[in-house]
Amino acid sequence: MGTNSLWKMQSATRVDLSGGTLDCWPLYLLDGDCVTINLAISISTHAKLCARDDKRIDVNIRDLRYAKSFKDLQEFLNCRDNDLRLVQKHVAFWQPEQGFSLETFSESPVGGGLGGSSSLSISIIKAFSAWCDKKLDVYEAVNLAHNVEAQVLSKMTGTQDYFPALVPGLNAIHYTPEGARLEGLKSTADFWDGHLSLVYTGQPHQSGLNNWQVIKASLDGDKGTLRALGDIRRVSWDVYAAIKDGAWEQLPGLFDREFEARVRLSSSFSSPEIDRLRQVALKSGAQAVKICGAGGGGCVMVWSHPERKQKVEAGCRDQGFEVLGVKAAL
Repeated sequence: MGTNSLWKMQSATRVDLSGGTLDCWPLYLLDGDCVTINLAISISTHAKLCARDDKRIDVNIRDLRYAKSFKDLQEFLNCRDNDLRLVQKHVAFWQPEQGFSLETFSESPVGGGLGGSSSLSISIIKAFSAWCDKKLDVYEAVNLAHNVEAQVLSKMTGTQDYFPALVPGLNAIHYTPEGARLEGLKSTADFWDGHLSLVYTGQPHQSGLNNWQVIKASLDGDKGTLRALGDIRRVSWDVYAAIKDGAWEQLPGLFDREFEARVRLSSSFSSPEIDRLRQVALKSGAQAVKICGAGGGGCVMVWSHPERKQKVEAGCRDQGFEVLGVKAAL
């Protein structure tokens, strides 16, 4: 570890297009091989790490307005501040012998459903692995981030959010008994930028809670949950086939199918804000609406014909929703 060195790391967040929730172990083992498809977007997370020549640790988590200094690593690890938990678990893994200053922030709304906390974990891992001169491949970094986040949440978590933070683009993540395998899909940024709008409902979501409810119901053998998961799996394979074949016109109908299956999976995936936003967007001319992440709030992807996109976004703004400026990160 060097002193007086600075590392600035940035990672993409994502819009999940299909197969969300299936990336959670062991759900992808229950009904045959699964695929999850997501698109990296220009909304990013950031970590700035500066090595010190003493033992002091300074942490500034800008999104939470949390800033605190500690005399050494032991005092830092013994702190019980909840806002510090994610950073604390990462630092506990790396066990740095020197002090440091760490500043983090995310461009994503808190609880936005864009994989912001997972992206931030990757940004932190990039910074510490550079400082410690420990090279991790994509799958090693995903495994580390996944396990650290499970420690933070004390719940099972998925892995799809980590991949676009490491390998931006349009990605298919295949889930089999061997684990996850990443496949980059061909596309152009202009296509996605012309159709896709990202709208924040104003209500944060709770991904860990929603996913755990689905995992528990599945393992308990709930037939309705398993049928809905099976439908989400089939839709995701259809989205994969449409993208591979260039049958882009099929996407709105597939997003509608995914929406219907997802709200059957659990009532907590939708919310009054999401339902109202969906009505507003469709009335304004949108072709489809897709819940982002585990739903219950956060962001919603709105799909429109390029000629109607501005009108749809204006209709959402007129009803008090926030349209986020976003572009595909290909």
